[in-house]
Amino acid sequence: MHNSSLIDNYNRKLNYLRISITDRCNLKCMYCVPPDSIPKIPHKEILRYEEILRLVRVGVSLGVSKVRITGGEPLFRKGVYDFLEQLTQIEGLLDVSLTTNGVLLKDNIYKIKSTGIKRINISLDTLNPKKFQEIAGYDYFDQIWEGIELAQQIGFDPIKLNVVPLPGVNDDELTDFARLSFTHPFHIRFIEYMPMGNLQMPTGRRLLAPEIKRRISTLGELIPVEKNTTDGPAERFKFETALGEIGFIRPISRHFCNACNRLRLTASGQLRLCLLSDRQEDLKTALRKGCSDNQLAEILIQAVRRKPSEHNLGNDHSGKISDQMCSIGG
Repeated sequence: MHNSSLIDNYNRKLNYLRISITDRCNLKCMYCVPPDSIPKIPHKEILRYEEILRLVRVGVSLGVSKVRITGGEPLFRKGVYDFLEQLTQIEGLLDVSLTTNGVLLKDNIYKIKSTGIKRINISLDTLNPKKFQEIAGYDYFDQIWEGIELAQQIGFDPIKLNVVPLPGVNDDELTDFARLSFTHPFHIRFIEYMPMGNLQMPTGRRLLAPEIKRRISTLGELIPVEKNTTDGPAERFKFETALGEIGFIRPISRHFCNACNRLRLTASGQLRLCLLSDRQEDLKTALRKGCSDNQLAEILIQAVRRKPSEHNLGNDHSGKISDQMCSIGG
């Protein structure tokens, strides 16, 4: 196997692979699912679990040490628990985590724990059950919250809550979310909204990290937290007496492209070198034509050399991604 690792032309070491295992979901969130529903990827076009596991093993041989499983909603796909168990057993993977909307958490939390997953991220944009139904299309808030509390009780750590602040939708809840970090050991992460796909979202004022920070600072001083080497792009803070943390992910107001360590594998087997660029490299064709692990490694090494230096989404609303977030996996 190759000794070289996944280092791009800008000397970034790509050790973090995010894998979407399905484009299907059990919610219809307004900033993710377009009004004129996009056709689902036919099942035969979605990578099989054994194909994903093979890609991960080759990736690990090239320096990938962290994997996150996303969707759509990953827990929605049949056979996911057996797959997660096989994934966490791959030698050399230091960190396997899961992003979920939490709907299926309560009924499956022990199954998730038994697979070896220790960390989960839950996408949650409101703490108000009525508003949850308006944003997501379904009345699942209580079920999700019970799942989150159960996850905490049985030892998932950290539990990260991902919040996308939207003006006029949930921006009146920023301090409510931040306040949660005082009473729960959760990492509350505010993620700047990224314009993707043909969504009917208001294109007016954006709510960016400096303003979010200013608004939640009414609760106290935000003290910076030192990052770990495998951390993603979140800028980490905590309030002095808080059990949890606050994080800001700022793809718009502060590009973190120069420190980007991630690759994305879409459900249909395309390697996305940058979330915010439509460029993809097809891995599925090679996999299904019977390429060797060495050939697969070579395809990955060549692909990462085409990773762009940075994305072109700016504060001025320029730039837009045509692909849908629900089919890329966030």
